[in-house]
Amino acid sequence: MSFFSALIVAVLFSVGVYLLLQRTLSRIILGLALMGHSANLLLMVVGGRAGKAPISGTFGPADTVADPLPQALALTAIVISFGVISFLLAIAYRSWVLTQNDEVEDDVEDARIAQLGEAEMRRWWSRPR
Repeated sequence: MSFFSALIVAVLFSVGVYLLLQRTLSRIILGLALMGHSANLLLMVVGGRAGKAPISGTFGPADTVADPLPQALALTAIVISFGVISFLLAIAYRSWVLTQNDEVEDDVEDARIAQLGEAEMRRWWSRPR
């Protein structure tokens, strides 16, 4: 069962990364959602098998006690991913309203800064030592 769960986590994460690297906002949002789900599933798989609640006091020495940390981390990850996805959906909607396009464009200023950085690096490497 652990191998099957790890395989599902790997597939979800790889599909999420593939979608995150696309140029359309809808695919980016779906990829981020898949990566969030794979992170939650990974936390649940790492948490191990279910056990008795650690605060109940009804377990014996041979009983397994559940670790609450993976559950708390998964709940936190769910809340954070919900906030991020909601924000990205708002950005995607605003982009669609303004441009009627879902594609992420290249940033002209970013390309200019990258060219300046390349020129600076060539000048730095060609200086006499």
